[in-house]
Amino acid sequence: MLGGPVQIAYAVDDVGIAAQRWSTRGAGPFFVREHIDVHEVRVRGTSATFDHSSAYGQWGAVMVELIHQHDAGADPVVGTSGIHHVAFFADRFDDAAVALIADGYDEVLYAETSTGMPFAFHDARHDHGHLIEIYEQTPPLAGFYRMVRDASVGWDGTDPVRWL
Repeated sequence: MLGGPVQIAYAVDDVGIAAQRWSTRGAGPFFVREHIDVHEVRVRGTSATFDHSSAYGQWGAVMVELIHQHDAGADPVVGTSGIHHVAFFADRFDDAAVALIADGYDEVLYAETSTGMPFAFHDARHDHGHLIEIYEQTPPLAGFYRMVRDASVGWDGTDPVRWL
């Protein structure tokens, strides 16, 4: 159902500042997207918003995401520090979501990207201390992962934070 982890995400207060710090520790370069456009959002089963920004960089063999939620409100999905989620590609999104729920990992957030690709966070904190994110490996998503990874090959530390 799920392969190995493809991304580790950390909650941060400011993605640009955090990306700059991480770049001095061997990860990067980072690509920042602010106020990422998502639709069809539900948080714990209720219609909601999810206004967040993220910075994506390569950290060895895995992508690292630095994530900040702007609209925390009464029920934030993203905290302010620590590991937030570990992401996995799912062969079939719906099957993976059902299996995670059956294993006791309730859906915390469901949303769709501006292109209609679904992703979800499932609550694995009681077993792992973080959420699990799932999405299918579509050609555009695979291309994004490849772009981030390729930018890290031979990277000399210049231009560590790049705004998309």
